[in-house]
Amino acid sequence: MVDSQWMAGVNGPSVAVTQIASGTYRVEHEGRNEMVYVAGSVTDRWIFWNGQVFRADGRAGKRDQGQPTTLTAPMPARVIRILVQAGSAVTKGETLVVLEAMKMELPIRAPANGRVAAVHCREGELVQADAVLLELGPP
Repeated sequence: MVDSQWMAGVNGPSVAVTQIASGTYRVEHEGRNEMVYVAGSVTDRWIFWNGQVFRADGRAGKRDQGQPTTLTAPMPARVIRILVQAGSAVTKGETLVVLEAMKMELPIRAPANGRVAAVHCREGELVQADAVLLELGPP
């Protein structure tokens, strides 16, 4: 079992980061403990934290007003649950799709309030990284 710890800080208070297993980290910040999961190669890193998926290059699901927001698979995975359908109103943080990858469930959450414009996946389907799962439009 891996057990290493270090302090990190960028433009603010430092945080304690403890690697508790390969790809699994505990981040202690302002009295809270949060789990962060990291997958992928050194040149294509995926970070799953607080219901959001980020890429090491800094990309995250940013909402461009007027354009549908596409939610994509963070890594190759199986779609295990679709909790919305086209036309469903959703709120920021609501789980829309649940994927399973590397023995983990990965909830895909709404980045903002909106309405599901289209669903592009099916339960049981294997999807590749960056596959479009669904589109969100304005509320």
